Amino acid sequence: MSNYDKIAWLPLCGGLTGLGLVLSYLAMRRRGLGSGLRWAAWSLLPLAAYLTGAVKMLWQMGVAIGDFAKGFVFSAEVWSGIAVTALAVVLFIVSGPLRRRAKDQVRETRSVKAKPGAGAPGRELSPRTTGTAVTTATPDRAPAKARRAAKPADEDDDLGDVEDILRRHGIT
Repeated sequence: MSNYDKIAWLPLCGGLTGLGLVLSYLAMRRRGLGSGLRWAAWSLLPLAAYLTGAVKMLWQMGVAIGDFAKGFVFSAEVWSGIAVTALAVVLFIVSGPLRRRAKDQVRETRSVKAKPGAGAPGRELSPRTTGTAVTTATPDRAPAKARRAAKPADEDDDLGDVEDILRRHGIT
């Protein structure tokens, strides 16, 4: 308990309480009873902390935080852990745009595959081999409601509701 017993806590806390009570009396005379009572309440806290043992607890917490900080600053192992944590945070941040870009590429491939006029009539590009055409039968156009209902469930379309509202009002 480094130096806790060397400090005279009762006179220190009692002195702080006495000084606070004098100041609360002056505040009461200048600003009124409410202000004086509030200052008196704050003034009694140091004595209450001593009598309940909270001063000793706060001292021990301060020593523990100081020891932790001392071990934290001068430890190569701790700084290695901080570096690894920083690397993990950077990887999380960088992965967000990359994932979005991959989703956009998948959507583009699906939309190119769904368009019947991509390339020659009746032909569309194969998603696996770029540049080669695969012959497919051109499907008949389904009604708009059926096309919306046939949308893949995993496709994430945040603006779909807005587009539907705009279509209903004749705005395209």
